[in-house]
Amino acid sequence: MDTKTNGGPQYQSLTKLSKLAPLEMHDDGFKALSDEDEYEADIEEGAVIRQPCSCGICMKKCCSVKTAKRRLPILQWLPRYNLHWAHGDIIAGLTVGLTVIPQGLAYASVANLPLEYGLYSAFVGCFVYCFLGTSKDITLGPTAIMSLMVGQYCYSESADFRGAYAIVLSLMCGCTQLLMGMLNLGFIVNFLSLPVVSGFTSAAAIIIGFGQVKKVLGVSVEKHETHVAAFVYDIIATCKSIPQTRYQDVLLGVACIVVIVLFKHLKDINWNDDDGEPHIMHVIARKILWVTATARNAVIVLVCGVFAYTLSTFDVLPFTLTGKVTPGLPALELPQFSLSNGNVTVSAAEMFTQLGSGLAVIPLIGILENMAIASAFARKNQYRIDPTQELVALGVANIVGSFFSAYPVTGSFSR
Repeated sequence: MDTKTNGGPQYQSLTKLSKLAPLEMHDDGFKALSDEDEYEADIEEGAVIRQPCSCGICMKKCCSVKTAKRRLPILQWLPRYNLHWAHGDIIAGLTVGLTVIPQGLAYASVANLPLEYGLYSAFVGCFVYCFLGTSKDITLGPTAIMSLMVGQYCYSESADFRGAYAIVLSLMCGCTQLLMGMLNLGFIVNFLSLPVVSGFTSAAAIIIGFGQVKKVLGVSVEKHETHVAAFVYDIIATCKSIPQTRYQDVLLGVACIVVIVLFKHLKDINWNDDDGEPHIMHVIARKILWVTATARNAVIVLVCGVFAYTLSTFDVLPFTLTGKVTPGLPALELPQFSLSNGNVTVSAAEMFTQLGSGLAVIPLIGILENMAIASAFARKNQYRIDPTQELVALGVANIVGSFFSAYPVTGSFSR
């Protein structure tokens, strides 16, 4: 290449310009070259002066195939999808789909929201994460810890107001998480110490677990006005209500717990085939047993639901039922930033004041829970996740969910 130096800058002849390529081809897409290889042409004395062009580099990086695959991970795995994956996905999808129905109802109760809000929150996040997520093992939806936190920050005497608070909280939570993803702030999770996370999770498990005792006993406990002292009040009120225990609810609840624990151990039985290959009927029976044990939550819900429905047809209702749940899918609508119910009116400023520190705490809890699950599965199954893309996926899922009456969601350990 003909070059010459004139006071420092290097010049290249126009006849050699076509030999320079601004992009380099790799197996995983295009990669932009450095600033030194990017230039604009300024003709001066029959030559081309090299000048960096950062705008061109940014445009090419944003429009590259590699960037598209990173921002839409479905473009990476969908072309390689096969029947073997579909077989596992069908089993997992049916199991998780049937499991999340009672979980959604229970978690909505933990969040002090109408029961249908738990179902609304269970399906929207999964569709969004399918396109944007990088972990193949995560399902987004309502979780115990997130529901507990939502119930603490969305307190109101009116059920409609609580629902509106939760929807707005979902929108703001999604915006915060999406912004953090765009700014590559996923490293913040690394500064949360393990003792803090362990203590918070254990405390949430105690609160949620004890909150279900009154439902197993079949007693009704009124909500306390001050949510800060709700847990202590819940313990005292539940203990005082023990004389009103319904033995039918106790028998059903204890029976379900025992069956679920037995099924959990049944799934892990190691069959010792000392006589060689097992018979085909044995293989089929073991497969059915494994699927049933894996889907134990869904099986219990279906059996108990059919049993309760059968009794209700004969006007026999020995058990406490969840009550009426609004049927159908939620309407697509914007979150409400001002509320009115009779003589009570709540403005947007009052809503944000009510949510308070939840606008910062809820997004961080969601990120922490989701990243912990994604990292655990990635290590177990030997694949990599993109923390930044996980923030983007979680943020978009919460934003879209807020338009379908969903409250904040994150990855679930149990599902």
